Amino acid sequence: MMSELVLPQFIFSLIQYLREGYNEPAADLPSEKDLHKTLQILEPHVSFLEDLTKMGGAMRSVLTQVLTNQQFYKDLSSGIGENACAKKSHEKYLVALKGSGLAFPEDKLACGIQEQAAGTSTLAVQGLAGATATSGQGDSSDEEDQDGSQGVGKRKRVKLSSTTKDQSIMDVLKHKCFLEELLFWTIKYEFPQKMVTFLLNMLPDQDYKHYAFIMKTLKKSHESDTMSNRIVHISVQLFSNEELARQVTEECQLLDIMVTVLLYMMESCLIKSELQDEENSLHVVVNCGEALLKNNTYWPLVSDFINILSHQSVAKKFLEDHGLLVTWMNFVSFFQGMNLNKRELNEHVEFESQTYYAAFAAELEACAQPMWGLLSHCKVRETQEYTRNVVRYCLEALQDWFDAINFVDEPAPNQVTFHLPLHRYFAMFLSKAVKCQELDLDSILPDQEMLMKLMIHPLQIQASLSEIHSNMWVRNGLQIKGQAMTYVQSHFCNSMIDPDIYLLQVCASRLDPDYFISSVFERFKVVDLLTMASQHQNTVLDSEHERSMLEGALTFLVLLLSLRLHLGMTDDEILRAEMVAQLCMNDRTHSSLLDLIPENPNPKSGIIPGSLSFESVLSAVADFKAPVFEPGGSMQQGMYTPKADVWDKEFDPVMVILRTVYRRDVQSAMDRYTAFLKQSGKFPGNPWPPYKKRTPLHPSYQGLTKLLHCKTLHIVLFTLLYKILMDHQNLSEHVLCMVLYLIELGLENSPEQETDEEDSVAGQERCHDSWFPGSHLVTNMRHFINYVRVRVPETAPEVKREAPASTSSDGLASSQSSRQPKSLQRENSGTAQVFSLVAERRKKFQEIINRNSSEASQVVRSKTSMKWSAPGATPQLTTAILEVKESILSLLIKLHHKLSGKQNSYYPPWLDDLEVLIQPELPKYSHGDGMTAVERILLKGAMQSRLNKRIIEDICRKVTPPVPPKRISSAEKKTLDKEERRQKARERQQKLLAEFASRQKSFMETAMDVESPDADIAMEIATSEQHVSEAVYDCVICGQSGPSTEDRPTGLVVLLQASSVLGQCRNSTEPKKLPTTEEEQIYPWDTCATVYDVRLTTLQRYFKDSSCLQAVSIGWEGGVYVQTCGHTLHIDCHKSYMESLRNDQVLQGFSVDKGEFTCPLCRQFANSVLPCYPGNNGERNIWQCHSNKNMQDLVKEVEELQEQLGTFPVSISSETNLSKEMESVMKDIKNTTQKKYTDYSKTPGSPDNDFLFMYSVARTNLELELVHRGGNLCLGGASTAGKRSCLNQLFHVLAMHMRLYSIDSAYNPWRKLTQLPDRNSQMSSEELPEVPVLYRDVSSLLLIQILTMPQPLQKEHFTCIIKVLFTLLYTQALAALSIKCSGEDRMAWKNSGALKKNTSNGEKSWETLLGHVISELSKGKIFVEGETDELPMISPGVWSPQSVECYLQQFCLPFLRITSLLQHHLFGGDLPSCQEHEEFTVLASCLGLLPSFQSSHQFTSASCLDWPVPAFDMISQWCLELASFADGHPEQTKALLIQEPKWDLPRLLQLPENYNTIFQYYHRKTCTVCTKVPKDPAVCLVCGTFVCLKGLCCKQQSYCECVLHSQNCGAGTGIFLLINASVIIIIRGHRFCLWGSVYLDAHGEEDRDLRRGKPLYICKERYKVLEQQWVSHTFDHINKRWGPHYNGL
Repeated sequence: MMSELVLPQFIFSLIQYLREGYNEPAADLPSEKDLHKTLQILEPHVSFLEDLTKMGGAMRSVLTQVLTNQQFYKDLSSGIGENACAKKSHEKYLVALKGSGLAFPEDKLACGIQEQAAGTSTLAVQGLAGATATSGQGDSSDEEDQDGSQGVGKRKRVKLSSTTKDQSIMDVLKHKCFLEELLFWTIKYEFPQKMVTFLLNMLPDQDYKHYAFIMKTLKKSHESDTMSNRIVHISVQLFSNEELARQVTEECQLLDIMVTVLLYMMESCLIKSELQDEENSLHVVVNCGEALLKNNTYWPLVSDFINILSHQSVAKKFLEDHGLLVTWMNFVSFFQGMNLNKRELNEHVEFESQTYYAAFAAELEACAQPMWGLLSHCKVRETQEYTRNVVRYCLEALQDWFDAINFVDEPAPNQVTFHLPLHRYFAMFLSKAVKCQELDLDSILPDQEMLMKLMIHPLQIQASLSEIHSNMWVRNGLQIKGQAMTYVQSHFCNSMIDPDIYLLQVCASRLDPDYFISSVFERFKVVDLLTMASQHQNTVLDSEHERSMLEGALTFLVLLLSLRLHLGMTDDEILRAEMVAQLCMNDRTHSSLLDLIPENPNPKSGIIPGSLSFESVLSAVADFKAPVFEPGGSMQQGMYTPKADVWDKEFDPVMVILRTVYRRDVQSAMDRYTAFLKQSGKFPGNPWPPYKKRTPLHPSYQGLTKLLHCKTLHIVLFTLLYKILMDHQNLSEHVLCMVLYLIELGLENSPEQETDEEDSVAGQERCHDSWFPGSHLVTNMRHFINYVRVRVPETAPEVKREAPASTSSDGLASSQSSRQPKSLQRENSGTAQVFSLVAERRKKFQEIINRNSSEASQVVRSKTSMKWSAPGATPQLTTAILEVKESILSLLIKLHHKLSGKQNSYYPPWLDDLEVLIQPELPKYSHGDGMTAVERILLKGAMQSRLNKRIIEDICRKVTPPVPPKRISSAEKKTLDKEERRQKARERQQKLLAEFASRQKSFMETAMDVESPDADIAMEIATSEQHVSEAVYDCVICGQSGPSTEDRPTGLVVLLQASSVLGQCRNSTEPKKLPTTEEEQIYPWDTCATVYDVRLTTLQRYFKDSSCLQAVSIGWEGGVYVQTCGHTLHIDCHKSYMESLRNDQVLQGFSVDKGEFTCPLCRQFANSVLPCYPGNNGERNIWQCHSNKNMQDLVKEVEELQEQLGTFPVSISSETNLSKEMESVMKDIKNTTQKKYTDYSKTPGSPDNDFLFMYSVARTNLELELVHRGGNLCLGGASTAGKRSCLNQLFHVLAMHMRLYSIDSAYNPWRKLTQLPDRNSQMSSEELPEVPVLYRDVSSLLLIQILTMPQPLQKEHFTCIIKVLFTLLYTQALAALSIKCSGEDRMAWKNSGALKKNTSNGEKSWETLLGHVISELSKGKIFVEGETDELPMISPGVWSPQSVECYLQQFCLPFLRITSLLQHHLFGGDLPSCQEHEEFTVLASCLGLLPSFQSSHQFTSASCLDWPVPAFDMISQWCLELASFADGHPEQTKALLIQEPKWDLPRLLQLPENYNTIFQYYHRKTCTVCTKVPKDPAVCLVCGTFVCLKGLCCKQQSYCECVLHSQNCGAGTGIFLLINASVIIIIRGHRFCLWGSVYLDAHGEEDRDLRRGKPLYICKERYKVLEQQWVSHTFDHINKRWGPHYNGL
């Protein structure tokens, strides 16, 4: 066959290329580039091979044959023969082989690890031939090791004998066929993607059985390569197929290879363990600082191992193979005790190492995950054998470990390691054995001595956790807290703390309880504290840590005795308990719950997050709270919160304590519990953690309850109760709570009922009988203890009055109780001897050891005596005898009295109601504080024994003579007291604050006096002269109040921002949708900005520039919006404030150099100060009085006022501080927006431009306020922002500047509006005419008139200006109407108007006026028939008088609204509210246009007209201008007349319901600018433009595309949806912030970066809020996290 001849040659050429391209590094590394080049040349070759594999089975088998045929390979490649080139390539190949450290392992091993021959190039993968010195510092897998020993590092490396190596793996690597060499090169070249796919394509062919070889090669050449990902691609494909995996394991000893390779790999970074016996320890552990662990380099190998163990057949093989298990336990023991922490006692550690991350990751990934994999196969009885094997070898490894670290019975002090994987293997297999395999626990447990050793280290961890939380490890830095938190964190807890606690539970259930309890207190270092004496010395603990360590010890015992995670709970119960615990700490989102609940790592257990059981449990225990908004604008996610029932019955503080990473979460859970009880009225005060009934224990662990019934514990409990009662120091409510919890646990778990007679027969036990007769809690509770001998320091009060032991002097007792000693304790003795926990524990240990072997005990004894000789430093202890005469019961009753704060508060409830004893579960006792707990315990004690019941009654009788019970619950009284105390505290606080404030004020006043006495006097004189109503401002910096003056002006804190929101209004009410298909596109033709822009350009084409610039307003795009928080400050104070900000480098988020700051009072963002115009508020009051001057006079006055410039207060013309500030703020306003938004004149820099810009700023702010009010003034009321409006001040600043430009009187529009021109001065010889009056924007004219008048303006002049302008507006409306209607309509109106022309009120009837307009306009070429169709026409016949009236009103309304707002800001007074249909009437009468006698039903808009000169003449004059223009340009005439006054409110684009719609369309869409698919696509939500975020491709003059677009589209404000992250970012000027997402999943959560991959749906409320913030320009105030973007977005 052809192929068989060609292919070998072809493949050989490929291999030769590879050999050529690879330069063995002699001195230089082959750079990535060279390798890359070679691969590029080979691209076609590999593609060809790939195509062949796709041709089908036949071709594949030929390929396989060629690739694996050893003869072909030998012939072609060995380089024998005349082919020099081949020879050379063969040599290269051999060099490469050698370089990889694989060719001659024998010599390599011989030369050992440390003496690595210098200069040999070693691949970074030498773990297998021994430790590589450079464990992969670079990316390239070919590391040069210049000097073999340099990389070895400071720590002493451990040398393992090379005999342990498995020779079979170490066979010399000889390639026997093409395939093998191809693979070899694939690896050398770091797994080029193409080659990998080719090799993978070959997998299906059966002959291709070299996966084992791949595996070997992988392992050999791939130890610590950074390319681990690519390998995982290969291995995952190989091992996901169970059949294949089984075959490989059987044929190629895959498991042996893997385990051995892992072992070798870890051997490369071992160091000596310093645990326990630092000098003589033989144990070695991995060094967590090595790159191998730090960079998770072992992960590909471990992950393969885990993958392959997931197959039942493979796992079986592993568990049956004893040799493998031994090797594996060896591997695990390398991690046992790694990352050892030693407590720093003197100074703080200099360098906090972060190696603990690596340690925890390594234990989880390399030890725990394989363990869970193996456990998943041990689920049925048939697999018992496997468990026995694992446990057996695990114990052997543990025994070796104990021997290696020279461990006897005491852990070394001040050391802790959190890593005990061997203990955890042992624990988890035990748990599985009992839970699933029904094995007898005792048959697999070791002897007592081993159990004693096993419990030491896990117990040490528990004690260390407590020490860390008590701040005893602070000198080790933060990282030690990090370790304590990681140990209990949700991803680690089920492989760390849970097995540890379970192991301790197993040990406790099998060991002597007294021994166990005393060990616990000894480990927690609180033994010295457990004494009846009021003072003690603690040799191992500072007194400030005693309390928290005692709390820790008791809490640990409670955890140990109440947790049932491995002791009988089912998986569902565990899941429920975990979920309840998490929800009780805080409300949680669905995803955080999934994350926080420890998933059972074996996937078949049924607790897979997201599985059915998770959802069903969640719905059973929690309610969903939909995402809401808080007033601050911060966005909530959808949360789950516990149901009331859960708080009532399932809240389990023990589980919460176990699972909290931060201690504050426990408090948070308690606070939430308290709130629930208050709210539901179950308990008003501060409750204690509730006691929760436990799942019954599995029979195998019944021994655990012995702990509750051992004398040692009872003595501890008795002592602590006594000490709390006596108020010794260092005890807390928490200690009492835990003591009571333990007593209650004891009562709940008591062995079978004892008969009451039994207590006469005291058990003859060897233990300190002077304390308690037996070991049963129920009987010990009532046992009275009369005297206790205590060891106390000589200084203690007990020593002073020592009574002889024989006489039980009552004097001692009475004095003792009356004088409650206020100091603390240590647990000690009965009258006979001092009882010491430590001594007891030693004795027990001794007994056990003696039983096991005599020789061991010898060793221990000598050691013990040596260790425990009393430290000489302690002060002299003497023995005193205390008279106690209490039992646990009597202590409890007295405690009840103490807690309630009154004598005889406890009254046995069963005396009133015998029922209590029969039905124990009373809801009354389930929630409450300490007293409730005591009552509950006494009740349970009485239920369990008649004798106890009788004794309780006796004690109560003794303490108090029986009185008829008076029922007031002490809890209520307690809360009453508390409330009273709180009230008093509040009053005190108020008083103090008031006093403080007045002091501060008087201080301020005196301080100011000192500074400027003259100014003050001047001010006083000035004030007395002025009106009373002068505006007074408070400066928020210096705290003074006063008017704003010329010399010391006050200013408003304002934020100036450019805005294009107005420009986004459209004239359709239908909102635009975001395009999600090619067909939908958005064109900006119908936006307000475009329409006004087109209008201005048209005007500028035909008319004189200067007059065009007064005929319109700009600022629809890039207008400046001014807003204030309403606070004022002196401008000089502001300057010094800015100076201090400039020097303070800490502030981020805004740039002081740009003048940005935050308001000193409310911290709102601002960037300028608007000076307040000095003057009184007097003028606001006079506007009510109507003037009687007639229209003509007023028109005259207005004209005169406009002529006289400079009638500002004189001072303005001279430079004062005020005028300087006004100038500077005007500069700020100009600089706020870009130049292109201010320059519209044909002659750049003409003053007309500034003039236009200034009145447009006023227009922009009025229009925006209108938008914020919803587009109309129907709601009325004061300005929306109330005191937050700064328009009045803004007008003053603008007016001052506008008056600097005089309007040439000839062009003053006022003349044109109020006078008929002289016929002769008609046409001037200018090239372009002025803009006809009818084309001028009336609102702009209004602002020009008002702002060029001297301030303050009089109300009557204001009204006059409005009346005049209204006549013009009305005429414009008629003209527009005349063009809109059809020819016939026009004729009809013309005629009917002519008829009524001479009636009395012809000037006030729209018919007459319309007729006149039509007849006047007909004189020009305006109504040329035939073209009208193109204009928007309403079908003929629709124009009824009503519709005309309606049209006219709608046309005039925008002007009336703006004018009313303006009047409201200038003159005060509220805006009237009204219905929508009467808005016109109400505003007209409010503005004084409407004669008041009009009744509403016959109202027409024309009745508001008040013509200053005869109407018809005026109209004719205005129409004439149009007619002359129309001669040349009929089309434009019409277009300019029809203005579109009705704009809808600005809206963002409408988004689709489902996020996927957006994602699918945009994430592969190409950018229109650079025609590439962007890496981070984004889309603008204002206009729908698609942009590249951060893309350099679309960068222009150092601005990236998003920033550029935000300037063009929003004048510096951009709202972008990031397609690949589903979040929205806001760009505001030079800052940006992440706003959040408007798309949430079904559980109301965001999915930022689409990490969770859940379907997302629009949250309309959030989108509304976003739109609201955009329209109201409040992004800066509401979003807090801003950062600079440096134009890089």
